[in-house]
Amino acid sequence: MRRVMIIGSGGSGKSTLARQLGKILNIEVFHLDAIHWKPGWVETPLDEWKAIIDELTKKETWIIDGNYGDCTMETRIQAADTIIFLDFPRVVCLFRIIKRWLQNINKVRPDMGKGCAEKIDWKFLKWI
Repeated sequence: MRRVMIIGSGGSGKSTLARQLGKILNIEVFHLDAIHWKPGWVETPLDEWKAIIDELTKKETWIIDGNYGDCTMETRIQAADTIIFLDFPRVVCLFRIIKRWLQNINKVRPDMGKGCAEKIDWKFLKWI
């Protein structure tokens, strides 16, 4: 396990597992939400996003948590030596999302982009 990709629904525990694995394996963790979102929930432009992922996946070791099934998923899949898919019932993920939101109202979690305070919106809930 030197290049680990963790995917799954929002609230499935991707970031938590990534942090725990990072400590155990002594491998740097990259939270895609923290990289993708700029302050104020502004998305990184697609060409810049692709370049960031291309560089990231060239590293010798990494743990990447996040989905982003856009044009970078294939790059990450091909570079990974281990892929972990967290598959929990929707009700579990929704409970965790609401709990996380309540615990972090008006705060920015360490695995989120700077200036992106915790939020829940209909688009996110529908995705889950």
